[in-house]
Amino acid sequence: MAGCCSLKNLCEYETSKVVRIQSVYYGSLRWAIITVVFLYVCVVLIADKRYQKKDAIISSVHTKVKGVAQTDLRIWDTAEYTIPMQGIDSFFVVTNIIMTENQVQGVCAEFPIARAVCSTDKSCMKGRMDPLSSGIQTGKCVKYNTTIKTCEITAWCPVESMKNAPMPAILQSAENFTVLIKNNIHFPKFNYTTRNISPEFNISCTYNKNTASRCPIFRLGDILQAAGENFSEVAIQGGIMAIEINWDCNLDKWLHRCGPKYGFRRLDDKKTNEALYPGYNFRFAKYYKQANGKEERTLIKAYGIRFDILVFGTAGQFDFFELLVYIGSALSYFGLAQLVVDFLITSYTFPCFRSNPVKEYYYRKKCESVPGPRWTLLYVSFVDEPHILMVDTLLRTSLQNIKGEILHRRRGGSTVAAKRLLQSPDEAASVRNSQELQPLRKKEEAPSAHERLSWCCCGKCRPAQSYLEQLCCRRQDGACLTVSALFERLVLRRATLEFILLYKEPLLDLKAESLNKPLRHCAYEQYVHWRFGDDDHLEKRAVIPNCCRWRIRETFPSESGEYSGFKRKY
Repeated sequence: MAGCCSLKNLCEYETSKVVRIQSVYYGSLRWAIITVVFLYVCVVLIADKRYQKKDAIISSVHTKVKGVAQTDLRIWDTAEYTIPMQGIDSFFVVTNIIMTENQVQGVCAEFPIARAVCSTDKSCMKGRMDPLSSGIQTGKCVKYNTTIKTCEITAWCPVESMKNAPMPAILQSAENFTVLIKNNIHFPKFNYTTRNISPEFNISCTYNKNTASRCPIFRLGDILQAAGENFSEVAIQGGIMAIEINWDCNLDKWLHRCGPKYGFRRLDDKKTNEALYPGYNFRFAKYYKQANGKEERTLIKAYGIRFDILVFGTAGQFDFFELLVYIGSALSYFGLAQLVVDFLITSYTFPCFRSNPVKEYYYRKKCESVPGPRWTLLYVSFVDEPHILMVDTLLRTSLQNIKGEILHRRRGGSTVAAKRLLQSPDEAASVRNSQELQPLRKKEEAPSAHERLSWCCCGKCRPAQSYLEQLCCRRQDGACLTVSALFERLVLRRATLEFILLYKEPLLDLKAESLNKPLRHCAYEQYVHWRFGDDDHLEKRAVIPNCCRWRIRETFPSESGEYSGFKRKY
C-alpha cells in the first residue's frame, strides 16, 4: 500500500498560486525592471562571450638579442652583454659594469668599510669574517692608502675598489639593441596551436604599437619608453622589465581571431633606497692561468636589465551547453522585479515607513499569516465571557488565572454545532422554549456546601495537580455550565453521540461493551465544536474545563478508571 502511495505521489504536479494586483504603478515598475535586466543579460552574453567554452593557454618562449656597442676601451657584441637566462622565459642585457682585473689569491688590505677600518692590530681579529667583507682577517692592521688603515685579509687581491655604479652607464647605447621573441602557444581543449610570427613576417620590421603591432622584433629603448621609463637612467643600476603577451582568441568559425597583444611595465621598485640595493646586478668572474701556472681572474660586477616575458590568455569557442547554463542562471535575475515590487508592497509593515492603506490592502490579499506550532499555545472559553482567550506562555500557576489575548468568535461559528445537532424542528423549538436554556445567571444556583477550590468559580470542579487542568467553565462565581439543558443535549445526549459515530463509521456496533470510550471522545469533540466553533486550528489546542470534562467522564466512564487527560496537538 505504501508503495502505491509513493507511486501515486510521483504522478502529482504542484504549482504556485498567483495573486494578480491590478495596478498601473506596480505593473509599469515590474516591466521596467524586466527590461533593464533583459538588456543587461544580452550585453553580458555578447560582451563577455558567455556562450563560449573557455580554455587556458600553454606557452613556450625563445629569444634572440642582436646589437653591437662601442665604448672607449672595447667593442661589445652579443656574447659579452647577454648573460645566459637566470629564469624561465627571461633574458638579461648588461648596461653597466665594474671590472676588477688581475686578481690572485693572497693577502691585502680590505676595502675601507665601517668594520674594516682600524688603527692598531688590536682592532683586527684573526679568522674574523664579515658578510660585507671580501675575505678573512689575518689579525694585522695595514695601510689601505696614505690616509686610511684597514684590516689585512686573505682574499682575491686586489679587492674590488669601486662600490658605486659608473655614471653614465658604460653601455647606455644598448637601448638600440633589438630582441626577437618567438612565442608558440597551444589550447589543448580545442587542439589549436599557433605562434606570434606570421608566415608573411618581415625580418626588417620593428615593433610599433600603431604601425607594426604584430612585429615580434622589439627595440630595448622602445620597451622602456612604452613602460614610462628612461633607458639612460635605468641602465645605471639596472632593473626588471616585463614584456606581456596577451592572447585573447575567438575560435568561432564565423568570427575567428587569434593574435598577440603586447604590453610593457616595470616590475622592480625604482624608489628603493641605497640600503636595499636598488636596481638589478650580480657578480661573476673569468679565470685564467699565468705563465707560472698561478690562477688569475677578472671579477665583473654586472648591472643590467632583466626582461621577463609573461604570456597569458584564453581561447573561447561556441558551446551549446555553456549557452544553456548561462540562460538558466540569467533567468534568476528576472526575479528581481518581483522582489522589488514585493518589497514596496510589504514596506508599510516596517517601522521606518509610513502606514499606507493601499499597500496594506495589497499585503492582506497577498500574504496569509499562519502561526507555527507552539508547545505553550492554548485556547480557553468561559461561559460568562463572549470571546475566546489565547494563552501562549509557560504555565506557572493555574490556567484559570492566566490572562491571555482576546480572540473574537467568528460570526455564526458558535451556533453551527447547535443547528447541526438539533434533529427536528420540534426538538429545536422545545430547546428554545426551555427555561433551562436561558442565559446562566449568577444567582441561579448557589455553590455547594463543601469547600470550593481556589481556582473554581462554579463549585463543580475537582482537584487537579496539573496547572493545565485547573480550569473552570466560568470566570466569575455562578452556576456551572454542566447543569445547562443545552450541555445535556449537545454534549451528553447518547442518541446524538451515537448518530455522529454512525455517521463517521456506519458499521459501528452500538451494543459493544467498550462503546464508552468513543462516546466520551465524541462528547469532547462536541463540546469543543460548541464552544470554539468549527476552526481546526482552535480545535486542536482548545482546553475543556475541569468540571465539563469530569461531567463527561461520569456519563461515559472508563472501565479501568484511568483517563489520558489533555494532549497537545499540532
